[in-house]
Amino acid sequence: MIEPPAISLRALGVIRTPHQHPDATPIQPCFADGTLGEVLLDPDLAEGLEGLETFSHAFLLYHLHRAQPGPLKVKPFLATTLKGVFGCRHPRRPNALGLSLVRLVAVKGNRVVFAGADMLDGSPLLDIKPYFPDADRPDAAWGGWTEHVERWKARRIGCRQADPEVQPDPWGRFLPHAPLC
Repeated sequence: MIEPPAISLRALGVIRTPHQHPDATPIQPCFADGTLGEVLLDPDLAEGLEGLETFSHAFLLYHLHRAQPGPLKVKPFLATTLKGVFGCRHPRRPNALGLSLVRLVAVKGNRVVFAGADMLDGSPLLDIKPYFPDADRPDAAWGGWTEHVERWKARRIGCRQADPEVQPDPWGRFLPHAPLC
């Protein structure tokens, strides 16, 4: 086996959100679209934000600072069986890295306000990368095992709404036809 090289990262800032408890935090940004968050970037790095305001969305890469190491097989929120940790987005990962595609609301100075806050308050920010639709949205993509989950159920679970087994009413409430994200 090849020994991977050691790496060193530093936090570039901190992410502020209203989420204090992991069990009450939305599971993906698409389940937290109305929830605002804010990146507070190290002021010495603020000039690196120039041009970000011209994009609609950005990826935030951050440390899952309250996640404990876990096994390599876990039960994801949409699954009833164990999956490999690299085949899902479970927070208990070997490197505890989080990745969220968020909608940009404002960029000013060293602050970035965004919608879709699905991370815990105080998460250390590792990087920001603008979303580039032509490069980041492949034409022939599919969602693997998640495609077998009913959309309304994924939304109820992902939003941390009570009683995820309740089915939509005859008028389609609970967004049964809405995309997962």
